[in-house]
Amino acid sequence: MQSFQQYIGGAFEDAAQQFESLDPATGTPWARMPAASAQDVDRAVSAAERAFLAPEWAGMTATARGKLLMRLADLVAEAAPRLAELETRDTGKIIRETSAQIAYVAEYYRYYAGLADKIEGAHLPIDKPDMEVWLRREPIGVVAAVVPWNSQLFLSAVKIGPALAAGCTVVLKASEEGPAPMLEFARIFDQAGFPKGVLNVITGGPDAGAALTSHPKVAHVAFTGGPETARHIVRNSAENLASTSLELGGKSPFIVFDDADLESAVNAQVSGVFAATGQSCVSGSRLVVQEGIKEAFLARLKEKAEAVVIGAPDEMATEVGPLCTEKQRENALRLIDQSVQQGATLITGGVALDRPGFYFPPTILDCDGAPDAASLSNEFFGPVLSVVSFKDEAEAIEIANDTQFGLASGLFTRDLTRAHRMIRAIRAGIVWVNTYRAVSPIAPFGGHGLSGHGREGGIEAALDYTKVKAVWLRTSDEPIPDPFVMR
Repeated sequence: MQSFQQYIGGAFEDAAQQFESLDPATGTPWARMPAASAQDVDRAVSAAERAFLAPEWAGMTATARGKLLMRLADLVAEAAPRLAELETRDTGKIIRETSAQIAYVAEYYRYYAGLADKIEGAHLPIDKPDMEVWLRREPIGVVAAVVPWNSQLFLSAVKIGPALAAGCTVVLKASEEGPAPMLEFARIFDQAGFPKGVLNVITGGPDAGAALTSHPKVAHVAFTGGPETARHIVRNSAENLASTSLELGGKSPFIVFDDADLESAVNAQVSGVFAATGQSCVSGSRLVVQEGIKEAFLARLKEKAEAVVIGAPDEMATEVGPLCTEKQRENALRLIDQSVQQGATLITGGVALDRPGFYFPPTILDCDGAPDAASLSNEFFGPVLSVVSFKDEAEAIEIANDTQFGLASGLFTRDLTRAHRMIRAIRAGIVWVNTYRAVSPIAPFGGHGLSGHGREGGIEAALDYTKVKAVWLRTSDEPIPDPFVMR
């Protein structure tokens, strides 16, 4: 089996404990991974703090930081095939997606490379004639970045990129459910020429996560994952009052009006819920379709769902691979069974495939007549779609917003004025109109409610990794007036 090492203070090393990582396509072990202890976490944070304070990084110009990030982007692009192969092997994501996604990840590092020397302060038109006042944006400090196994190179880039552009240092904790690509990324980062300790990469279970997010030297925690873990992180961060940015789950509504281009909407719905085997936080897992077209829409969707090519994730023809873990498959079966008992109708799928690995077919549940179905409110993290119909625009808005989540949404209509009304009414951080599952380093993403707070991507993300310092400079040579009166 292959073996991987953690990366602390610019050195690759074995951890005292190791664990075996399973290949989701076979359910068998394929590699040994380091499991960081609390002591490892402390050493990683201490290394990041030393790097943050050292002149090699603290004294580096923003332009020079940008050049290092550009070098990193080039190396990521060169290594994309190897990284894609590792992500597919360790998480079960299909190779056609990991290859394309990781190649695009390089663009995120290029974007933040260009942004590094454009994070600006401001001059204030202060109301005191003998004062000059300006604002400086300075790096917030050591950042704890915690990423899940799905799309982890992308989800780490939207944390590492802006954090380093702002001048912070990072301890990245990769998920124990498939950390291989992030541990390999550490080797690529090591080649880019950053000072030692600027980035540290570890992995491990809940103990490592708790030690990292509660560490007194961590200034900011950037987390992607589920709401329950996020609650623990917020409690942990209370000890050192670290700021947080949380990108959490979703039950995104995919709204289709009767004037929509049905073929385009059906294809987008397939992309929104069955691509990545449904293992996406922005999965469009609630189809909200107008009554008059429901039957026709579901007929086309069922046909496409049943024609999806399910196979080995390392084959380019495969469209749906295995789920990452057996636990996810068991959760899907439980929620589907519960929903059917609550009155939902199974249209297709819903049964585990009789083959090695953690495979699960595209599944559609008709939940009309079952408003309390578990599938409508719980995140599956699998290829399962719940369908409800609506009469008019007002009901569509009511159904779309009937959730504690608020990450993403999709809207299909040819009516421009209706689209603008819906955009204003939908409570979500992202509204895709006549498209779905599109991303760019230029555009921020994030959510509301149980989908978290803060934004990743765009200049907003870089500002999250800064703190504002107000500087007051008195320009008068006259003696300071009455010292007992605040100016």
